[in-house]
Amino acid sequence: MEPTISRSVTVPADAGTVWSWVTDLPRMGELSPENVGGRWLDGTGPALGARFRGRNVNGALQWWTRVRVVAFEPERRFAFDVRTPFGSRVSRWEYVLAPAPGGCVVTENWYRIGSWIVRKFMGPRVTGRADRPGYNVESIEYTLAALKARAEEQTAAA
Repeated sequence: MEPTISRSVTVPADAGTVWSWVTDLPRMGELSPENVGGRWLDGTGPALGARFRGRNVNGALQWWTRVRVVAFEPERRFAFDVRTPFGSRVSRWEYVLAPAPGGCVVTENWYRIGSWIVRKFMGPRVTGRADRPGYNVESIEYTLAALKARAEEQTAAA
């Protein structure tokens, strides 16, 4: 399956450090313009099959999602599927890390896998975003820039 949107950035941090950031979904709100975090369910934490409840905001609109980790390759690949509270598939998010001189390349992928009902009716009504792919381009670029800035801050502080 090819991603609907894919963007990459070179980050001046090793893959292990970046891995710890992208798998820390409760703190994703520090990197994302829409997600404000959430919590791991069943006391698990990031692992293959782990479940998470995500929280998102857009102005006055707030909603939560069901998340399940579907790929977990330490320091290499982390992917999770997102569903509505009713169980309808919405999307898949994926982070792929690859070594690079002075750090690593982080690729963030978004896969649109929800039904047309979710895309055309439920999604825009719940999230306030009629153009989800257009918004997600901006969101991914924001998140990748935040990852890079965090790594640069840590490098400067060291």
